Amino acid sequence: MEAKTKDLWVFVETNTDGTAKNVGIELLTPGKMLAEKQGGELVAVVIGENVGEAVDAANAHGAQKILVVDGPEYKNYSTDAYTYVICTLVEKYGPTSMLIGATNNGRDLGPRVSCRLKTGLTADCTSLDIDPDSGNVAWTRPAFGGNLMATILCPDHRPQIGTVRPGVFKKGLETEKQAVIINEKIHVDAKDIRTQILEIIQDAGDEKIDLEGAEIIVSGGRGVGGPEGFKTIQELADVLGATVGASRAAVDSGWISHAHQVGQTGKTVGPKLYIACGISGAIQHLAGMSSSDCIVAINKDPEAPIFDVADYSLVGDLFEVLPILVDEIKKSPRLNFSQFSPRSLTHEILN
Repeated sequence: MEAKTKDLWVFVETNTDGTAKNVGIELLTPGKMLAEKQGGELVAVVIGENVGEAVDAANAHGAQKILVVDGPEYKNYSTDAYTYVICTLVEKYGPTSMLIGATNNGRDLGPRVSCRLKTGLTADCTSLDIDPDSGNVAWTRPAFGGNLMATILCPDHRPQIGTVRPGVFKKGLETEKQAVIINEKIHVDAKDIRTQILEIIQDAGDEKIDLEGAEIIVSGGRGVGGPEGFKTIQELADVLGATVGASRAAVDSGWISHAHQVGQTGKTVGPKLYIACGISGAIQHLAGMSSSDCIVAINKDPEAPIFDVADYSLVGDLFEVLPILVDEIKKSPRLNFSQFSPRSLTHEILN
């Protein structure tokens, strides 16, 4: 189909309580840049039940227009209902591009929508740009196991669609709420939704893991040596109020669950402080954490590639270094780490 406008859309995915998932708000940041370059508006698309909070969040983070579809049939994500809504809106308004968070739901929705609209989809993007003259988005994503970055164009079809991994972009600062809010009445009959969620069972061990939203992450790799080694990682995380991450090597070895994995095949994160312990620094891992504000690397191999991207490097045995750090931090129990910038925080920890 042909685009009717130069608008760029961001799908703001919602939780069952009507709040926005972080990735949708994050994508408003590059969305604003792309929309401005191509001379269009930044439009947020919000689907769910009782989504007032998600609409407010999109409004506060730069959306110029918000399309809202609110109804009980949208409380839980379903491929049929959400695909129908997105395609109906696209056919009505005709955007030129659309960004979707590469969550489990987004990775399901994006391909279905692109197929229905007979357009292209670039998955798991880590960088975005646009040619203002042609309006072609340059979608950059890892390829061949993360060994190179491929830039993909979709010059012949509209809308251009891409999924972007959570944590790749930062949330923008809140601004004055000026968006035009359009409530669309789109109903999907229950008989047209071919799947039904009967029960949602949380994994008790992983339910509190939020790597993408964490401000401090302490990650362990092959150098941790085994599941017992992650107890040392957890001790440092506990005193810092941090979340525990892991490399693929540690996860594949069965030392910790996949919910903790950072990297190309895990979560993409961008915390204020990332502490890599016993992680060599394979390119697949770096792809998932290199946007961190400050990186501290601890490894006994002075030639480890992780040191090439680290802001602070400690060459030593992590089982000797981490207990010292834990003891020093415990000596300052009243220290409020949220008061510090990433680098001053690191100075406070290491000194």
